[in-house]
Amino acid sequence: MEKTLVVTPTYNEAENIEKFIGQVLSRDPSVEMLIVDDNSPDGTATIVERLMEREPRIHILKRPGKMGLGTAYVDGFGYALKNGYDFIFEMDADFSHNPDEIPRFLARARECDLVIGSRYTGGVRVVNWPIRRLILSYAANVYTRIVTGMPLKDATGGFKCFRRKVLEAIDLTRVTSNGYAFQIEMNFKAWCKGFRLCEHPIIFNDRHSGESKMSRKIVYEAVFMVWKLKFRKLTGSL
Repeated sequence: MEKTLVVTPTYNEAENIEKFIGQVLSRDPSVEMLIVDDNSPDGTATIVERLMEREPRIHILKRPGKMGLGTAYVDGFGYALKNGYDFIFEMDADFSHNPDEIPRFLARARECDLVIGSRYTGGVRVVNWPIRRLILSYAANVYTRIVTGMPLKDATGGFKCFRRKVLEAIDLTRVTSNGYAFQIEMNFKAWCKGFRLCEHPIIFNDRHSGESKMSRKIVYEAVFMVWKLKFRKLTGSL
């Protein structure tokens, strides 16, 4: 049986994590979960470790502090490759990504190398976002598409499914971004290597509880990252 791993970074997700893990694991018996926790002071890791005692499909990587989204995923991808997983998901723990979509992503992954959950395919598919943030996100994706040339309507979304060969082909030690620019960087590198990227329409719901990780620093990183990626492609240093 092919193995699937859902990688979910956490920082203070104690309110969501038990219910989220339960819903993810119930969608497909081949699915396992890796929680990458950045020493959450609210005890997220303790909850996960308690669940692990009765469910062998749950795994955890505990990190010493808040080290960022990008490095959390890189560590999670390294774990997935080392342990022989065939399909590797990115998902948030706050229910903005619907676990019901997991079987549909896996079906699309039979024909695509990287399946990207798209909030902007077939119209705007975002619920409960303030209009300012929606405009910022939509404009960021238009900007990314113009600068990089990637044919994606949603290059910044964080609900994805990689085939193993995509992650094997990308030198994860050279992934430099650590906020939402990480999503752009991974998409761009996969696209430049000739892998087939497919956008799967999803409905994105704003987080149920907890606090958003968005910051001005994250926005600035994404603005400049697209130009760095374009330059590296042109110079052959990607």
